[in-house]
Amino acid sequence: MAVHSLAYLVVGARDLDAWTRYAESVVGMMRTESNEKDVLLYRLDHRTFRFRIEAHDADKLLASGLECATRANWEKALANLEKAGVAVEKASAAEAKARGFHDMFRCVDPAGNPLEIGWGHIVAGTPFVSPEAVDGFVTMDGDLDMGFGHAVLPAPNIDETRAFYVDHLGFANSDEMRVYLQGGPEDPGIGMHFLHAGGPRHHVIGLAQFPNPSGMVHTMVEVATLDEVGIALDRALAAGTHISSTLGKHTNDKMVGFYMRTPAGFDIEYGYGGIRPDWNNFTPTFTIKEDLWGHKWDFGQ
Repeated sequence: MAVHSLAYLVVGARDLDAWTRYAESVVGMMRTESNEKDVLLYRLDHRTFRFRIEAHDADKLLASGLECATRANWEKALANLEKAGVAVEKASAAEAKARGFHDMFRCVDPAGNPLEIGWGHIVAGTPFVSPEAVDGFVTMDGDLDMGFGHAVLPAPNIDETRAFYVDHLGFANSDEMRVYLQGGPEDPGIGMHFLHAGGPRHHVIGLAQFPNPSGMVHTMVEVATLDEVGIALDRALAAGTHISSTLGKHTNDKMVGFYMRTPAGFDIEYGYGGIRPDWNNFTPTFTIKEDLWGHKWDFGQ
């Protein structure tokens, strides 16, 4: 696989204070020092940051940071994209360092989702300490860095976008889903694709067959115990955070969690217990019932 994990998100914010309250007091992220004006950096683990929040004139996702395990894999991804005629912008050394990478380039997928792809990550060098005493976010499987979670991105042109990730970045299918919101024989359903990168996570990228003004459908962070999920739900309710979905368990990756709205308008899935597939013995699935139980949705405004 050229890409192996989701390293970080870059998010635009009209109200940085709203993110300060949300990231620290609700999610339990650790704020770390930023040398840039109007930029908030938040840690979930040993990395320098996993969420980068920038002052912006719109609340939306600005980029998903994808990581390659080696320089060779990074160069392969770059060569694949250039050969396919995809516009690629190489970052300067300073820009890559600001993203926690040794080298990085930018591109856009066929659905218009901005990507930053790098290798050679920088470690923080100080322990992660959650302001809400979260007992660790799950980003490692033994010695293997799994990335901080997954990102589900809007892709109205879902087949073309899926081909981009599979053909050029080395992703592979783990699940295809059809969601029927209205029901009945005339409901065509909404397509979703879930793509793995050969690592322990069931999916690193998800694609949803509809647009989203925030630039993202949801992202996921994983915690080590079910109690941490429940405690986070209590924090979210106490803070008045919009709960987009009640507690539930997904059919495909078996993750147990709830969804809550971020200040940017997309959701965070706060989950526990996602499966770690053995890809040598895994058969991709097709799902028409997205949940084993729970997940009662309230999309709100």
